[in-house]
Amino acid sequence: MTTPIEKLRARCLERGASGIRMIGRVFKTFDDNGNKKLDKEELASGLQEFGMSMSKSEVDQLFNYLDKDNSGSINFDEFLIALRPPMSASRVDLINKAFNKMDKSGDGQLTVDDLKKNYDVTQHPKFKTGEMTKDQILKEFLDNFQAGSKMDDIVTRDEFTNYYAGVSASIDEDVYFDYMMRQAWKL
Repeated sequence: MTTPIEKLRARCLERGASGIRMIGRVFKTFDDNGNKKLDKEELASGLQEFGMSMSKSEVDQLFNYLDKDNSGSINFDEFLIALRPPMSASRVDLINKAFNKMDKSGDGQLTVDDLKKNYDVTQHPKFKTGEMTKDQILKEFLDNFQAGSKMDDIVTRDEFTNYYAGVSASIDEDVYFDYMMRQAWKL
């Protein structure tokens, strides 16, 4: 039997590699009252707009699954994290290897200095054209890891893993994810 979250995840993935990102953008249209959260009614009407046919009990089950903090609403992070397919052990291992390579101090945090030592901004197209400085590119790169989190110029292991879980959701084959991680982080 397919659970409501599996049905929604499958529907997103039917729309290709960007399906989960697409529903993330659609999240805003689900949010009728503009509070950046969905209540059960907003979720139900949003699912209909997205082309998902679910019974009231399925919507209830989905809402309860998504509302991890039992607040009575679903925030953007809860929504997107729950939609991501689980990562294989090999993907998690590669993410951990990349993080560990950069975390020289072993404190579970990457600082701007750690990233500077491991991310070559000179290869970025906007650096090559002069549109952005090294610091601007590094800041933009850092912000990728902290989307929806506290913006503190420190990347935790959880933030790093969460970012790559999102990347992973758009890559079907483990072999391609492996290649991408090894190339990006010189593993």
